[in-house]
Amino acid sequence: MSLSSRLLAESCGLPKRQCAAIRHRGLRVPMRDGVMLDTVHYAPKAPGRHPTILMRVPYGLRGFSTVAEVYAERGFNAVLQSCRGTGGSEGELDPLTHEREDGLDTLDWISRQPWFDGRLGTSGPSYLGYAQWAICDALPKVSAMSTKVTSAEFRSVLFPGGAPDLGLWLGWLQVVEGLKSSPVLLSQRMWSGSIERRSLRASMKLPLRDADKRVVGKHMGFWKRWLDGAIGNEAFWEAIDHTHRLGVRTPPNLFISGWYDFMIDQLLRDYQSLVEAGHTPYLTVGPWVHVSAELQWQSIRDTLTWMRAHLLDDRSGLRDKPVRLHISGLGEWREFETYPPAVPDTQIWHLHPDGVLSPRPVKNADPDTYRYDPRRPTPNLGGAVFAFTGAGPVDNAKLEGRNDVLTFTSEPLFTPITIIGNVTVTLYARASLPNADFFVRLSDVDEKGVSTNICDGFIRMTSASPAVPDDIWKLNMKLHATAHCFKENHRLRLLVASGAHPRYARNTGTDEAFGEATTLLPCDIEIFHDPQRPTAIHLPVQDIH
Repeated sequence: MSLSSRLLAESCGLPKRQCAAIRHRGLRVPMRDGVMLDTVHYAPKAPGRHPTILMRVPYGLRGFSTVAEVYAERGFNAVLQSCRGTGGSEGELDPLTHEREDGLDTLDWISRQPWFDGRLGTSGPSYLGYAQWAICDALPKVSAMSTKVTSAEFRSVLFPGGAPDLGLWLGWLQVVEGLKSSPVLLSQRMWSGSIERRSLRASMKLPLRDADKRVVGKHMGFWKRWLDGAIGNEAFWEAIDHTHRLGVRTPPNLFISGWYDFMIDQLLRDYQSLVEAGHTPYLTVGPWVHVSAELQWQSIRDTLTWMRAHLLDDRSGLRDKPVRLHISGLGEWREFETYPPAVPDTQIWHLHPDGVLSPRPVKNADPDTYRYDPRRPTPNLGGAVFAFTGAGPVDNAKLEGRNDVLTFTSEPLFTPITIIGNVTVTLYARASLPNADFFVRLSDVDEKGVSTNICDGFIRMTSASPAVPDDIWKLNMKLHATAHCFKENHRLRLLVASGAHPRYARNTGTDEAFGEATTLLPCDIEIFHDPQRPTAIHLPVQDIH
């Protein structure tokens, strides 16, 4: 047992190891075009046949080697492979595009190994989860999956609400390149906030065609391919969308995510697809962001339980109810048969003049206004973002104090309100330009006046959007999923803005191409709240008490 595997096992609360692990490294797995992928096999040092767990990684093998080791120490062959163009693998990194073919070739290689007994699990978070979905319809008869903080398609992840998630793009670039050049320096940058600061600085300089060089010091081939060939290209995204592979033949799947993960809605969509196909997938959602250590520990622990259940026929560790959710506000975990637990009792709260949020019917009133200036874009603060620092629930005072946002606040609640699912907002708005963004955020304001973000949503309108009467849009916006209890004497607050940069790349106000734009035009916004245009928020209330 290595020191790292012992420490990881203790952090995760894993059962005692069954045996030692034998590492076979330097394996070169051939792809159909001759490219060789760097692969490591961790084998249990124990007699008999053992099932296999496969993890395909774009971040080099070092970071996941300890995970593979603890799996092997508990009776599983663990195969760890660097994706094309990463780590020690040959080829050029072209994110998402090769995972289907390379994954199939890897499955073929595994099937021909003398230690493979026909039982196969796949595991891993984020990109590793996408790599699982790419081959989910080609797994052997006895198989299982463990997908965490991930999605079967990435278009809606990279272009949420129609705008590029520039913070994600630039942050991920720094991670994959930093792992190649200097992993130690990368680690320092990750936890010091340097990655987020670099991304922000690079995102503020135009044009964005050279933003890759500004964050990693050189041009990345796939950056320009994405700028030139991915934006607005339906065929590009259809080829790497694997949602159609989810169905009745999908192996048993364990989903794990956090309410502040930027892919929570996509993961819940994939969960629902399997439910509709007749499966009973397990789902755990905690109070986590994408990179929470607690989420990773939970994932490793639950993956072992899941693989034992479906590859070794030992279901003794599975909980009785398949859905386990953390309810923020209460700070409690609850278990349910399904997600969402029941059909919600929808409460509708309306925007009123003077910053009031109330269930009362609206009266005639002039719209509220603000100006969005892309030269000083409304910043993102916390939330469900790809970030190593600053993500998740935070004090929103700094954001709410800006003059380019509106806030609407309720009276203190007489009784608690618990919501589970997606809050929606019907927003009536008009902009002085045809290109405009809208960002809405629901927060919980405690007795001391501290406003903490719970969930939010975004949409981009463009000159290609359909014409509407009086140029007033009726926007139906879905905020990301949550499970939260607004306690007695707390208040609800809805924030309305036109940006959250660089989480959503600032709207320049023009039709210039994303990578070439240099012109920045301010935009005047009107938000309506009258009987003909009653902007409102819809809460999916659940009775769990």
